[in-house]
Amino acid sequence: MSTTADAAPERENEFTARRHVYEPHRVGLPPLIPYVQELWRRREFAVELSRTNLRAQHFDTAFGQLWLILNPLLLGFVYFLLVDILHHHKNADQFFAHLMSGLFLYYFIQQSLTQSVKSVVSGGKLILNSAFPRALLPLASVRTAFIRFLPTMLIYIPVHFITARPVTWQLLWTIPIVAILVLLATGLSMILAAGQVYFRDLNNFLPYVLRMWLYLSPVLWFANEAPHGFKWLIWVNPIGPLLAAWSDILINGQVPSLLLFVSGLLWMVGSVVVGTLFFMSREREFAVRL
Repeated sequence: MSTTADAAPERENEFTARRHVYEPHRVGLPPLIPYVQELWRRREFAVELSRTNLRAQHFDTAFGQLWLILNPLLLGFVYFLLVDILHHHKNADQFFAHLMSGLFLYYFIQQSLTQSVKSVVSGGKLILNSAFPRALLPLASVRTAFIRFLPTMLIYIPVHFITARPVTWQLLWTIPIVAILVLLATGLSMILAAGQVYFRDLNNFLPYVLRMWLYLSPVLWFANEAPHGFKWLIWVNPIGPLLAAWSDILINGQVPSLLLFVSGLLWMVGSVVVGTLFFMSREREFAVRL
């Protein structure tokens, strides 16, 4: 007897089939390999969405790019006046270089999270009318923040030379540090993007969290100046070890310590795994809750 009729029908690819039948996934997760393949196949979608966001923020205009640079630069001067003058740093030029480099990097994290937290909710029409991996939405937001981050580093280059910071091969370590931070921002962005679907006040609460996060990160202060009883703040902070390593590379011309690098790497891996699994497991409910 033929068992063809009894065999379970092969599941269609929900992203490419003309007729979409949404079935419950095992433990809330879609098939990972097809999902990742489709995510890569539609990467141009995230690129174009990012370009649209950049145009909406006037990134392609002269005044838009000027404000993109002036905004963190003015913030840097304000924080420099508040922190350096009040605390009388002996080496003001060194602190200014540390502040500017750390602030520009933190600004990238902040922009990634503030744009990603509303990426799913604001993309409601796309989600309701199109079948695509929803992870492309926060990924596009992270890409937008990264493109906005690159011009700020061009501003830091003259600061580096004016303050007589060392120019050595150790500066190449900034590349893996930035790469790890991009992946860390991606994981955190997915957590926030999915969380905003369930907790709509998350977007309003986030700016206060980000402001406190800045104060608790080694940006307005050197990591080695943290009081003895508060050094743990660096290690429980997802970006703390990476910002400390970033300062060691740019300001002191040193290879980052293995402990800082591994700690930052572990935070990145944890955020990517937790964020990706959480986002993908909740993705099926977005259309219903929007």
